[in-house]
Amino acid sequence: MNVTLKLYATLADYLPDSARSTNSLALSVTDGVTPAALIEAHRLPQKLCHLVLVNGVFVPPGERASKTLVEGDVLAIWPPIAGG
Repeated sequence: MNVTLKLYATLADYLPDSARSTNSLALSVTDGVTPAALIEAHRLPQKLCHLVLVNGVFVPPGERASKTLVEGDVLAIWPPIAGG
């Protein structure tokens, strides 16, 4: 199955060089994969995975290991952002 992983801000450093210009990486994954599994597979620090969205819908930390992705889903992740 195919999904898209989008990483923003400092998390984009975890993408291959070829994907950094779009912050997006097309992935072929097994059925039933979860956001938590993709976070782990790409070695993303848990503390930096602050805002996790699937198709624009927030996935709370407690649901990231149980929410299964389906064909065509877009998983977008942002680190904590501070500003002033």
